Amino acid sequence: MRDRADVLAGVLLGTAVGDALGLPREGLSPRRAARLYGAPPLRHRFLLGRGMTSDDTEHAALVAQALLRHPDAAGRFARSLGWGLRWWFAGLPAGIGRATLQACVKLWLGFSPARSGVFSAGNGPAMRSALLGVQLGHDRAKLRAYVEASTRLTHTDPKALRGAMLVALAAYHGATRGPANVSAQDFFADARAALPDLDADLDGRLRQVEAHVAKQSSASDLAVALGLERGVSGYMYHTVPVVLFGWLRWPGDFRRAVEEVIALGGDSDTTGAIVGALAGGTNGAGAIPTEWLRLAEWPRSVGWLRRLAGRLAAGQGALPLFWPALPVRNLLFFLAVLVHVVRRLLPPY
Repeated sequence: MRDRADVLAGVLLGTAVGDALGLPREGLSPRRAARLYGAPPLRHRFLLGRGMTSDDTEHAALVAQALLRHPDAAGRFARSLGWGLRWWFAGLPAGIGRATLQACVKLWLGFSPARSGVFSAGNGPAMRSALLGVQLGHDRAKLRAYVEASTRLTHTDPKALRGAMLVALAAYHGATRGPANVSAQDFFADARAALPDLDADLDGRLRQVEAHVAKQSSASDLAVALGLERGVSGYMYHTVPVVLFGWLRWPGDFRRAVEEVIALGGDSDTTGAIVGALAGGTNGAGAIPTEWLRLAEWPRSVGWLRRLAGRLAAGQGALPLFWPALPVRNLLFFLAVLVHVVRRLLPPY
């Protein structure tokens, strides 16, 4: 692999900036999002010209911490991540998905990580799997064990596991090859070999992605072909094809990949976070536009995420986090969300 610390920082920071840029547009159609917040080039519009991150970034950080504690035992990794999710939930995060909320309640009620998930094909596991791909992609059996452990904590529908595995495999492909050697043909051949349980529905969507990459289509063209012209939903089989297209279509252009996917609307913080992770791992942290790193975040700041990446690269222990600040941060985040909710009630429509 190329410079591992730079690749891992690219994944974590790419997740954060894609999450922050997409957050104000979450749930909006492409047309309404453009009317409210403008077309690309994108800039932060969440809090006084700065961005804030949501559960997508927080879960990626929890995965990193659990990996640092247990890099060689999937069961222990799952237990560590389960405790991370419990305490994350106790901090009262805003905008938590229904399946993840139910799973966190079950974890607090004493369910084990193997039994806490609910039957859902939401995209939560996909936002947790890019780091696993970079760290463990060289060992496919170990990678699947870790991705499955992470997935089953919250989601038990096999579709959730397939989508999470695809993101992990894409992250490894980009991290090992770099932007000049990313190949849609090679990636999909590898993915189909690694996923013998790939169903016809998902395989058909992936073939559409492959065809649109070959034709150098726009992201909106693909969205129309997939029936997502009004926005990308939180369903795994909608999210994953779109983010794979953004990454494969513009592998060497971090900005373009993130902007094109976010502009499709819908669950734009999660789609932005996942394509940001893939593009960041492929291009490295240095490819992320400097102005996009202006995040109003603490204690999970840009500097803290860089240090977390450094520890992952060096195989060191978990990175301390000043957790007493989290409830205050979450209150500020909640108030900012309320302002955006009110703003959406006003024109332009």
